[in-house]
Amino acid sequence: MTLLSVEGLTIDLPGTQPGLVEDVTFEVNEGRCTALIGESGCGKSLTSLAVLGLLPPSVRVSAGAVVFDGVDLLTCSPRQLRKIRGGPVGMVFQEPMSSLNPSMTVGDQIAEARRLHLGEGRKVALARAKDLLDRVGIPNAARRLAAYPHEMSGGMQQRVMIAAAIACDPRLIIADEPTTALDVTIQAEILSLLRDLQRDLGLAVLLVTHDLGVVADFCDDVVVMYAGHIAERTGVDDLFYRPAHPYSAALLAAVPQAGQSRSRLTVIPGRVPTAGAFPPGCRFGPRCAHFTAPECARPQPHGRTRCGRVASGDLVLEGALHG
Repeated sequence: MTLLSVEGLTIDLPGTQPGLVEDVTFEVNEGRCTALIGESGCGKSLTSLAVLGLLPPSVRVSAGAVVFDGVDLLTCSPRQLRKIRGGPVGMVFQEPMSSLNPSMTVGDQIAEARRLHLGEGRKVALARAKDLLDRVGIPNAARRLAAYPHEMSGGMQQRVMIAAAIACDPRLIIADEPTTALDVTIQAEILSLLRDLQRDLGLAVLLVTHDLGVVADFCDDVVVMYAGHIAERTGVDDLFYRPAHPYSAALLAAVPQAGQSRSRLTVIPGRVPTAGAFPPGCRFGPRCAHFTAPECARPQPHGRTRCGRVASGDLVLEGALHG
């Protein structure tokens, strides 16, 4: 069952850069993890922030709908959005130190969500906060309630963020690159924690990441973004075994594989174009090894892949990460 539906989402920087994100459509189903992937600058974080109305003041949504549990969040008032944020929808940001309030103890920050959304008193909410710190694997949880964010490591801070995100029994968690600021060992621990929480609590997860290893290990569905467009929507197995867009195939080819000796790593030539400088037709065209004109001037805006040549059967991609 669809829990979150993003339909035709378009995000502009008025007057200077239209189409930062354009005509983005995808779904997140109950109990499943959907990944938003792509290189930096493809619009993944903007899309996730737009879901909860957290875009910077200078950026605005100019078209589309974001429907959560039957309610279009783009039409909600600020008061209605505040009831949804931290309640039925939790958010985990990539920089916990800049997301947590440095002037509040971690216990009060977790308890605040339950006091606001569930009407609990401070004592009851703090007791629940202690249970949540236990749940996310923080030792000596009762003592840690009185700690401030700067007294904790980056990994512990991210666990606090996750505890706050699940404080009010949400149905959906949006995680915007939650392990980017952490070292590799801590990354694995945080992802394992998120996986366990998703399974145990039946959560739906929208995960923004550029790590294909995380996608393979954690996700069910994948939305591949490039230059503000969706290049491909597919299941995780189809992405790795049968990519349907040249950009998806290029991302997979750039992943180093154990047991293969290479003198040089495979790279995608060029870089993601900036908004306002997008090429006509297929935005990946200038970097694509399969680009031909005029066939590539007619991308398919909907369906599994945006590549017109693949959709028409003119191009069959060979090779995949595990192919």
